[in-house]
Amino acid sequence: QVQLVESGGGLVQPGGSLSLSCAASGRTFSNYHMGWFRQAPGKEREFVAVVAWSGGNTYYADAVEGRFTISRDNAKNTVYLQMINLKPEDTAVYYCAAASRVILFSKSLAVGARYDYWGQGTQVTVSS
Repeated sequence: QVQLVESGGGLVQPGGSLSLSCAASGRTFSNYHMGWFRQAPGKEREFVAVVAWSGGNTYYADAVEGRFTISRDNAKNTVYLQMINLKPEDTAVYYCAAASRVILFSKSLAVGARYDYWGQGTQVTVSS
């Protein structure tokens, strides 16, 4: 089992910045690719970004490319999502998730079903 706990959510004005963290415990963190997903009210969960188990590869959804940066620190068992130039449409509950590194890193990791473990989520609200 892998336990994931997100933090760092909050209220921010449009154009502002926010940084999310996801702390993992349980099994070896570096055995997993780590992704961020989000779900807005009344909408389906959508992929945001993923970082490979080594940290050497990343992939982003078009909606956040250039504004969000995903990174990880395997020594701290933590994955991060730095968000800048936030827009009202970024408002959602943000979830981190872990997918086995047995899966080759590819765009297929944009699919939620690829992930074995999920956190409880943290709310991000972008509003003036």
